[in-house]
Formats: sequence, structure tokens, C-alpha cells
Amino acid sequence: MAQMTMIQAITDAMRTELKNDENVLVFGEDVGKNGGVFRATEGLQSEFGEDRVFDTPLAESGIGGLAIGLSTQGYRPVPEIQFFGFVFEVIDSISGQMARTRYRSGGRWHMPVTVRAPFGGGVHTPELHADSLEGLMAQQPGLKVVIPSTPYEAKGLLISAIRDNDPVIFLEHMKLYRSFREEVPEEEYTIELGKADVKREGKDVTLVSYGAMVHSCLKAAEELEKDGISAEVIDLRTVAPLDIDTIIDSVKKTGRAVVVQEAQKQAGVAATVVTEIQERAILHLEAPVLRVAAPDTVYAFSDAEEVWLPSHKDIVEKVSTVMNF
Repeated sequence: MAQMTMIQAITDAMRTELKNDENVLVFGEDVGKNGGVFRATEGLQSEFGEDRVFDTPLAESGIGGLAIGLSTQGYRPVPEIQFFGFVFEVIDSISGQMARTRYRSGGRWHMPVTVRAPFGGGVHTPELHADSLEGLMAQQPGLKVVIPSTPYEAKGLLISAIRDNDPVIFLEHMKLYRSFREEVPEEEYTIELGKADVKREGKDVTLVSYGAMVHSCLKAAEELEKDGISAEVIDLRTVAPLDIDTIIDSVKKTGRAVVVQEAQKQAGVAATVVTEIQERAILHLEAPVLRVAAPDTVYAFSDAEEVWLPSHKDIVEKVSTVMNF
């Protein structure tokens, strides 16, 4: 075992798959010699050569088109979108082409593409850099959307994503890149896509989240415990497809749920989770399922983002509401 940050675990996952499969290619803006904005690909070009780890022009649409073409020729592309807020420049390649290829070809063609991108607030980035757009991706059939919350999960999930024969959107919360370390196996391992993880067991209320908000939920659970409230925390890890069974099993046990996302409230992943709970477990509920989310506005400028972003205090407040319903 080695102590790794999330960024180190992500680099290690790409190194593992570059070694394992000569058809794996890593490319994007400044990912070569510079190692990417956050140094996620640092050292990979010198180790595997410019033919397998290489820079592209500053053109997300071109990156997406290249990934599609390479996939048709037997490669496993791992393109990086420098910040996920730039996804609008490549949305046709992702949603219009990659996501539909297996369906429109009757299963004859696959798109084994893993699109990596940083996202998320709390680090005072410029406009368009921090936007949480996972809901946009999760709405598109044919895509798997993965969001790790720890270094251990980042490595195992990324290896699984690269090996998957269908397109995966792999989103990495910027605030988690270097915020803490944990033990990560140096050898290869995988974590199943589409499977949630119970981060903390509890009996009174279920907190469902993903990415950086998982840590806000865990912090809220610690505070709630002081008041005698036992909160179970579920990390979705994959927001498309959702692990409905794990969620419902927890809600049947606790009878209450609060769903937490960093993204704006409207049309998000949390709304889907709430609906699934209401449809499948309404007779087990002791209170309405509530959400914690950002306001339905454009992402706030950096001076105001700490006010705009959801916090563990917001989660505690919502839990108090469902407990006192």
C-alpha cells in the first residue's frame, strides 16, 4: 500500500492501463510534457512516448472527434477535457455520437472511450471551470457517469472505466485532488461501475450523495451523532446508472432520506434519486425526501462561492426537518 492523493491515484490508474494495453491512448490539452493543468498525466509521456500520451490543439470538438475515430480502429482513448465546463464544445461527439454508437449499430460497434475532466467548486476558479454538469451527462442514455470521492475509489473506478467497452464520463472534483491522502494498493484492482458504497452505517436517516459532498455528509453525520441522530451515508460513486437497490435498502431501514448534490437543484441527479425513493419505498417513509443543492442560478463568482455552495450545515438543517416532520 502507498499513501496517495486522488490526483496520484488517477495518474497511477492511467499508468496501469497504459502498461496493460498498448491500445490505451491518453490525450488532451497540455497533457503531454506539462502533465495537464493539475499534473494528472505527469510523467506519462516520458514513460510511454509521444505516440501514446500526447497534446492536442485547444479544441474540445477535435478531441471528441479524435476519440471517436480511434475507437473505431480498436483503440481505447482516454481524452481529457481540461475543465468539464468546456463540455459544451464537445457535446455532439459525446451525446450525439459516442453514447449512441452501440444502439445505432445493433451492438456491432462500441465506443470504449473514457472522458476525464475536473469539475467542482470551492477552489475559486474562473467562470465555466467549476460547473457541475453531471446531470446533463446522466440524462443521456448510453453514457456511464462516474464520480469518485476518495483516492482508493478513483484508481479502482478509473481502471474499470478504461476497460469498459462503452463510453464513460469520469469526473474528478478539483477540491478532492490534493485535500487528503489514504492507502491505495500499488497493484491493479477494479471497482465495479454502477455500485454505490455505504460510507457510514446508521439507523435514523439516509444521506445520499457523491463526489465532494460525500465528505460534507460525513461531517454532518458526525454533528448529528452528538444530538443522538444516527445517519447512514451512501456514496453513489456512479450517478448513471444508479445503484437503486443500495439506496432503497437503506431507506427501508431508516425511514427518512436527504439527498445531497453540489449542482443546482433543478433537473439534477438528486431529483432522480428522490423520485426513485418515492416510487419504490413510499410506504417505508416517515417524512418527505428532501434535497440539499445549490441555488438555481449561474455558478457564483469566486468571491461568493462559499455562500452559494451547499455545506454540511445545510445538510444538518434538512435532517432536522425530516426528523421533526
